[in-house]
Amino acid sequence: MRAVRYHEYGSADVLQVDDVERPTPAAGEALVEIRAASVNPVDVLFRTGEYGEVSLPSTPGGDGAGVVVSTGEAVDRFVEGDRVIVSGMDRAEGGTFAEYAAVPESKLAHLPEEVSFEAGGAIGNVGATAWTALEEVAGIKAGDRVLVHGGSGGVGHAAVQIASASGADVITTAGSKTARERVHNLGATTVLDYESETLAEDALAATGGDGVELVLDHRLEEYLGLDFEVLAEGGHTVSIMGHVPETSGVSLYKKQATVQAVQMDARPVRTPLLQRVVRLLERGDLTAVVADTYGFEEASQAQREVLAGGYVGKLVVTP
Repeated sequence: MRAVRYHEYGSADVLQVDDVERPTPAAGEALVEIRAASVNPVDVLFRTGEYGEVSLPSTPGGDGAGVVVSTGEAVDRFVEGDRVIVSGMDRAEGGTFAEYAAVPESKLAHLPEEVSFEAGGAIGNVGATAWTALEEVAGIKAGDRVLVHGGSGGVGHAAVQIASASGADVITTAGSKTARERVHNLGATTVLDYESETLAEDALAATGGDGVELVLDHRLEEYLGLDFEVLAEGGHTVSIMGHVPETSGVSLYKKQATVQAVQMDARPVRTPLLQRVVRLLERGDLTAVVADTYGFEEASQAQREVLAGGYVGKLVVTP
């Protein structure tokens, strides 16, 4: 089979397409023919070595979608021919930038016929992350005012939709005018230019000066101070990426606010989360915006583009 791999750490140029042996599913695993795989920024960090050592050669890709072609022993919920969504593959298990992947049953969910492989492959990790942050950690409620940083990004565009479907008023940010229009169409009440020098004031103005009950942040190092400015008393900031910077706690105490982090690596069992994402897809409360697709030979370009940004939604690699 063909697989995208890197044999050494480095730039996107180290990615190459290799012919490798097709994996055999072990007990508790299903062999999935991958039809689409999500391009995630974390894959770049693994490739450069910034996220710690991996066993080389390594195949990128933590999530995707495809069709089950065989199963190992003790697989109960999936059979040959099932359309599935994959999420949460770690480096030891092998990546989804390959024609086939042996996937633990705990990282699979059924993919409805009406959802394309490209959409299913794109939405798994970002949908699960957004749902966990908003629903499980923050306990979002109808009527809440929510600020989602980066509403045009992978997690951001999922979070805007999930928050809107929960009955929240969603304030978010995006770069270009086109991106702001598209994110507004996904359910955001107010879409601000993230480069605005008056971003905090603009966000507060959108709430009539009252502030927001919840902030979903992906760059705490950059935005924590702004988060404190726009939070209402008793509000919450939930971080999905980055390190929590040091703070004196004065702003936290003043507003009785909380800061929490979501670490999806600590959630190796993904099936329940993926099932929730699938239900949102089936109800029409969530859709994956696929900005562009790339072939295996274009994987290097895809990983460059995922860091460059400037698009709405997700990038996808297909065999």
